Amino acid sequence: MTTNNDSTRVKGTSIVKAIIYGNTAKYFGQKRSEDGHTHKWSVYVKPYLDEDIGTWVKKVHFKLHDSYETPTRVVQKPPFEISETGWGEFELVIKIFFQDTSERPVTLYHVLKLYSNGSDSELNEQPVLSEFYEEIIFQDPSTYMKYVLNDSLSNNPQIAKENLHYEEIKKNTVNQLVKARKKVQDLTVLYKERLKKLRETIDKYKDEICALQSQCSSSTLR
Repeated sequence: MTTNNDSTRVKGTSIVKAIIYGNTAKYFGQKRSEDGHTHKWSVYVKPYLDEDIGTWVKKVHFKLHDSYETPTRVVQKPPFEISETGWGEFELVIKIFFQDTSERPVTLYHVLKLYSNGSDSELNEQPVLSEFYEEIIFQDPSTYMKYVLNDSLSNNPQIAKENLHYEEIKKNTVNQLVKARKKVQDLTVLYKERLKKLRETIDKYKDEICALQSQCSSSTLR
């Protein structure tokens, strides 16, 4: 039986956990008279798969702008999310702590996005979504951490429905990387051929210079 005190490292083990982090924001439609705030927003960390993230995440710290009362917010259980109101965009610091306290916390940085890139009408009507896919790699985790990480997958969870679009993004990204790698390989071959020809040309001119120098030396001796 595995306990949370079992900190023995499992060498050669690597476990990857995918998460989504980011924020949503909705415009009030006008500036609020009492504080000048224009938006309600939420920032969050959630699992990529349809799993209980609380199995392996102990808590999440959200560090807001210092102008907020109690700028560091701690969420002890899922959903790892906080909601606030405001008028300005700023960088949040998100710190994820794990069930095994011997595992180093992971720090993420996210710029809170309140405004869309569209017209004013889109700003008024459409909620803003700014989120990112991230993978946390547990290399040589403790016996306990390995247990809780695998336990969250015991029911073979599928991708959460709201995250399905990331599969298409990942597919397109992989295709772009493959194309970019092929282009680099082709350019490498091309430049190697050019370098080879350049060296051959340099060697040719060196030989001609040496031949001319030899002729000059012979003429001088005569």
